[in-house]
Amino acid sequence: MSAQAQFLSDLLQELDQGRFELPTLPEVALKVRDAVSSGTCTAKQTASMIATDAALSARLIQVVNSPLYRASKPIDNLPMAVSRLGNSMVRNLVTSLVMKQMFQATTDFLDRRLRALWEHNVQVAAISRMLATQFTRLPPDQAMLAGLLHDVGALPILKRAEDSPQLLGDMITLDRLIDEHHPRIGEKILAAWEFPPALVAVAAHHEDLKRDPGTEPDLVDVVIVANLQSYFGTNHRHSQVDWSQIPAFRRLGISTDVSVVEVEAHEEQIQAVQRMFDI
Repeated sequence: MSAQAQFLSDLLQELDQGRFELPTLPEVALKVRDAVSSGTCTAKQTASMIATDAALSARLIQVVNSPLYRASKPIDNLPMAVSRLGNSMVRNLVTSLVMKQMFQATTDFLDRRLRALWEHNVQVAAISRMLATQFTRLPPDQAMLAGLLHDVGALPILKRAEDSPQLLGDMITLDRLIDEHHPRIGEKILAAWEFPPALVAVAAHHEDLKRDPGTEPDLVDVVIVANLQSYFGTNHRHSQVDWSQIPAFRRLGISTDVSVVEVEAHEEQIQAVQRMFDI
């Protein structure tokens, strides 16, 4: 058995047997999510939890004063920021803002790959937020989080690949492994993190371009379209897809008569999201 085949066999076996070491979500995000989900947490209590992380607190205040949220007057403290946004939105934003911690590298190889993956995820997140705002009734910040999370299944594959010198020397095979298996791994990660089914579905099905459940547009539709948009003009295999054959476009009510979704009118919003994540 080749090194690549052995890598894949071990990976899938560990997944099936529940022995695969999944990444963990930062503690502050877990606390805020669980408290807000309980329905009994006040804005003051949420702010107190976030305040244990000074960097996160500063980022949240920066975000609430950004063009995305257009506060009527500057907000300079955390309780006001949480009150302005509301617990539900803060929950999504906190998870989004701490996600970058998951992309920390220990080697130059991993740093390059994780940096590229993070930048792609942020681009998809920014487009997803815009699409949700313009074409759906879905919460824009949940759509943004969905975009950030859609490729989370690539993380453990990349980190495991560092221990396989032969695989590191064969980027084509490594990329194929990621393309084929990151949805399944991402689904397991988000399920282990106890994310809502709508977000778990994004990780599991965003590569299923023929998906057509026949219901109202959902987060998977948004991320499918945003992901395809992000690859427009590149040499990625998704850049060759015929958008008119993708049900997600129809379900969102987006015309495929043009080869790119019109984003110029929303460029400020997209750039604001990218700045939020230091891109």
